[in-house]
Amino acid sequence: MSKNTSPYGSWKSPISSDLISSESVTLDAVRMHDDTIYWLERRPAESGRSVIVSLENNLKKDLIPPPFNARSRVHEYGGGVYCVCEHGLFFVNDADQDIYRVTISTDPQRITDNGKSVRFADLDFDRRRKCIVCVREDHGTDSPEPQNSLVSIDITTGAINTLHRGYDFYSNPRMSHDGRKFTWLCWNHPNMPWDGTELWQADVDQQGRLNNLVHVCGDGTTSIFQPEWSPDDILYFVSDESGWWNLARLGATGVTFVTQMNSEFGLPQWVFGQTTYAFCDRNTVLCTHITDGIGQLSMLDTDTFKLTDISIQYNAFTSLCAHGRTVCCIASSETRFPQVIKFDTEKVEPRIIASSYSTGIDDGYISKGQHISFDTRHGDKAHAIYYPPVNTNYEGPQDERPPLIVLSHGGPTGSVDASLDIRKQFWTSRGFAILDVNYSGSTGYGRDYRDRLRLNWGIRDVEDVCDAAHYLANKDIVDKNRLIIKGSSAGGYTVLAALTFHDMFACGASYYGISDLESLLAETHKFESHYTDRLVGRYPEQRQIYFDRSPINFVDRLSCPVIFFQGVEDRVVPPSQAEAMVAALKRKGIAVSYVPFDKEQHGFRQATTIKTALDSELYFHSVILGFTPADKPARVHIYNIDTQSVSYTHLTLP
Repeated sequence: MSKNTSPYGSWKSPISSDLISSESVTLDAVRMHDDTIYWLERRPAESGRSVIVSLENNLKKDLIPPPFNARSRVHEYGGGVYCVCEHGLFFVNDADQDIYRVTISTDPQRITDNGKSVRFADLDFDRRRKCIVCVREDHGTDSPEPQNSLVSIDITTGAINTLHRGYDFYSNPRMSHDGRKFTWLCWNHPNMPWDGTELWQADVDQQGRLNNLVHVCGDGTTSIFQPEWSPDDILYFVSDESGWWNLARLGATGVTFVTQMNSEFGLPQWVFGQTTYAFCDRNTVLCTHITDGIGQLSMLDTDTFKLTDISIQYNAFTSLCAHGRTVCCIASSETRFPQVIKFDTEKVEPRIIASSYSTGIDDGYISKGQHISFDTRHGDKAHAIYYPPVNTNYEGPQDERPPLIVLSHGGPTGSVDASLDIRKQFWTSRGFAILDVNYSGSTGYGRDYRDRLRLNWGIRDVEDVCDAAHYLANKDIVDKNRLIIKGSSAGGYTVLAALTFHDMFACGASYYGISDLESLLAETHKFESHYTDRLVGRYPEQRQIYFDRSPINFVDRLSCPVIFFQGVEDRVVPPSQAEAMVAALKRKGIAVSYVPFDKEQHGFRQATTIKTALDSELYFHSVILGFTPADKPARVHIYNIDTQSVSYTHLTLP
């Protein structure tokens, strides 16, 4: 069947904002206990509520009823929000940040009652003493910042005992299976956990007190990730001592690396509870590692150190867990949305337990991500994933090239893969090309690549996204006059810096992005309060650098339209960052839109927010770039443009 020829951006697509906001969920935190599988579903249709779900005897069940919402606010990003054992399921409730217990026969029962000033995360269970061990973050002290510590909590009385304090941050409290040893990670400002962490181990007496504390490894320049006890209580962990996150263990003679590859077996610890490996038995480990941005699932024999790849139709994996030969994880690929899968290691035939998006979409509307590498202006390589416009019913005019949306991920110590993402398909199925950039500083390519951004935030990331766009435009793959840049949080800062300090893009979209590095230091939360020491420089000694890299101070250089999206309750990047930029652009006469959302924080969770943001951005780009979208999305106010006179006829680019 012949295709209709229609301008890029105007194609009609079945992937609507209503479909995305009502039918998709975010999957996280897969766990197993005996034969039962547990996972988290964050549901936009339920105002972003995070629900713990179980599958037992082929029966799927929500374990926490409304209004309970499984979410931790430790470090603001949370994670490690629940644990499960023979005594029930324990979780952190968002509204009060207390820990609750759920059993087969009971609704959630409160275990702690500490007021909203105390938060908990990274829950593990001490079976020997019937206690939860976890991270506590106390906002109710007289200290200038919240105080973090490791604690144990009696599940019967709710009594809290402090296990360790004194470091700025803690994570991964894990009790050995016999209850006699305890391990954890800790670190201090200005480090982030991917910069350097310390791994500790201690003996535990009958009362739960720590004795004989030993610093195992790790320091200010070595990042340790996911310490775990093997079934025979050998301590394993991931370390980037070699420049790559590899799996290691502690033995009688010290630390031994059980993998030695130029591949990443770890992840940046933005949230608690991430798992990239799990024990099937004493000497068999299910693990995932990333090479050149592509994930691989493997089995590791810890006696022979032999790594055997698993042939499976996925190439991105998170949240690994195992119960004997039965393993579970969240898996995805270029053609598969993230799914909770289960399979037997002896016969790899994955069974889909849950999917982030279950409505069928014809393959003719799916754009498959293509990994590319490109030369930067510094003579080295950077990486990205390219998505061409795809629609089974449409093609663009022969003399027209598609508009390109360049995506800048958050972090900036984050990364992107080619996993099927319904929100990207919203754009590609309408005739946009997308380039998702793993700029210098991204994880997945080793420590040296990560360290390229050290003291260079606002420089290398910005240059790389510009060089990426230039790479495709030079090949005549996309329209060089219709380049869009889009990003959230730290990615939003890259967007605003690119638009301010470079003349590459026609317009931009900033989702809760940073515009003023100096004010960010005064307003942001503890976890990231010294992050810029590594990315920009020490403050206030190098205050001038902060000024020079802040887009808000150079609005006179910005001459293209921008749309801003912002959560009103955002504590990580407060609304003042967007509002100051919007006010400056309004005064200058630049086309600008501001879309704030009540009851949203850092990252949008509610269905109405997701729908409004998609529709508003599509409308904004259609007005600025001059195309007629098939959806006819609701108008959003654009300052300095008379949108009432816009009839979707072609506009002259600003």
